Amino acid sequence: LSGAAAVLGPVRARYRPDAPNWMRRGDFHSTLPVWVGGEIRTGYTCNVLLRMGADSLRGRRFSLARGQTGGEDTEFFDHMVKAGGRIAFSPQAWVDEVVPRARAAFDWLRRRRFRVGQTHGHLLGRDAHGLALVRQVGLASAKAVFCFASAIPVAISPVRRNRSVLRG
Repeated sequence: LSGAAAVLGPVRARYRPDAPNWMRRGDFHSTLPVWVGGEIRTGYTCNVLLRMGADSLRGRRFSLARGQTGGEDTEFFDHMVKAGGRIAFSPQAWVDEVVPRARAAFDWLRRRRFRVGQTHGHLLGRDAHGLALVRQVGLASAKAVFCFASAIPVAISPVRRNRSVLRG
């Protein structure tokens, strides 16, 4: 109906009783798409419907090389969008996802965010060259410094501090 190659739905995290309180309050594992300039440019695979007949998906596969390190979904959707595919969002198509004990830790979130940064860097390196790449690396570095510095004034609030640090 939407004509999109992919439709995302929200993912609501369900935390175990022993998950850290700051994590439950900050809801660090729930997932919503990110809109940039009014469109969704990348997706996630925990709640997605794909229109496999779409030209932008024809013959497309997830990278097995990224299967252990993560980023295969980001790379998949990046290629799909660059091939002309559009991503839509259906707020009513939610799913609940239980957060396993192993993922209910700051260290797991930190490693995940680092891998997200690695994937972003990989995609930038593939698409940007020369001065454009230097500009993107400089921008990413400035954002990281800003996020880490933003954690200082809110250090007494675990939710706000951890959100700032994890964005860096």
